[in-house]
Order: sequence, then structure tokens, then C-alpha cells
Amino acid sequence: MHVPRHRRKPPGRLALAAAFAAAVVGAGGASVAAFTLAGGLSMGAAATGIPTSVTTAVPRQVHDPRVEVLARSVPARISIPAIGVSAPVMKVGRNSDGSVQVPPLGDHNLAGWYDYGPAPGQPGAAVILGHVDSATGISVFFDLRYLRPADRIYVTLADGKVAAFVVDGLQKAAKTAFPTAAVYGSGKYPELRLITCGGPFDAATGHYLDNIIVYAHMITAK
Repeated sequence: MHVPRHRRKPPGRLALAAAFAAAVVGAGGASVAAFTLAGGLSMGAAATGIPTSVTTAVPRQVHDPRVEVLARSVPARISIPAIGVSAPVMKVGRNSDGSVQVPPLGDHNLAGWYDYGPAPGQPGAAVILGHVDSATGISVFFDLRYLRPADRIYVTLADGKVAAFVVDGLQKAAKTAFPTAAVYGSGKYPELRLITCGGPFDAATGHYLDNIIVYAHMITAK
């Protein structure tokens, strides 16, 4: 059931993270599982290779106390020049079981902003997720694992402003051990988390076993 935004009461960070950890954020889903079981060439294997620089450690996070926070505005597009991403962003909420919704698997160039959390530019960590691939090809965050510290991320908001973020680092984490405190632990400064799937691929279920998480902080908005 759709609940208008002004009636929503944002959950606590633990509840939000638990819901997120329960979601399949990134590749696969039932369509990949069916494709794999049918014996076809699964795109799932394509995102198993993670650079050695991406570890399970939480990256050192940087904040600029001088940055001016923005009013809440829905993100419309995300651009990541270093990996060639330029994609629209849709709002996603929660499913009836409490898990986080994800963008349609068949739309390869579409990201999703979790609108129960902060919007990009507001204090706290805004979360944008995207698929890594599916049975029919690579998706918007396929190359997310190759981002490096100091790479830029630009989020265009509905009010016309563009929030610029700089990457602090990346983390890989088992979906069974989602890093709640690291992802949702800060609330003073505008931050951004990009999340997709990767790492080991379970052909029996059609799911990647890990999440790839990008940590970034806002540096300016125009």
C-alpha cells in the first residue's frame, strides 16, 4: 500500500539497515536463477572479480564541516564520470515484508534512491542502489567496484541543484553481515552510499553473496 511521504515516519537506523540487508540489492533475482539453472551463460559470473583494494574494512570517512546542507529534494539523476555512469534515479521504498524495493531488473540503466532515508545533500547517509547485472546483460552499477578514492559522484536533484560527492573508499561485505553501523552511523554531514552486488555467486540461488558499498561525502552543491 502506498503511504504518502508526509505520513511516513522514518525508521531508526537499525531498522532501516535490517530492512536493507534483507533486500536483494544488485544482481540476480529469480530471473538469473532460472537462467543459470537452465544451463545458459549466466551474467552472474561477470561481477565476481573484485579488485584487491576493496576489502572488508570500513573506509576512513572524511567530512567537510563547511559544506552547506541542502533542503530535501528527490534525486533525479546520478552521474559517475570515472565509470561512465549517467542514469535516472527512481524512488524506492519497502516491500510488504519490510525488505527494500529495488529498481526493475530489466531496466539496466536505472538506479533507486531509498526514500525512507535522507535525500542527497541532507545530513546523514543517502542510499542509492543499483543492479550489477542480470541474465540479459550488465547493469548501471556493474563497474562500481572499480571506483577509487577521490572519484566524483554527481546527483542532480528535482529542484535543479547538483550535489557533488567525493569517494572516500569502498567496502565489500557479506549480505549476512551487513555493516549497519558504518553505513548508517553518521548523521551530522551529507553523505552518500552506493550499493550493489558482487563477489561470490551462488548458482543454486542466482544471487551474489556480497554487497559492494561506496562511501562518499558531499563537497559542494550548485
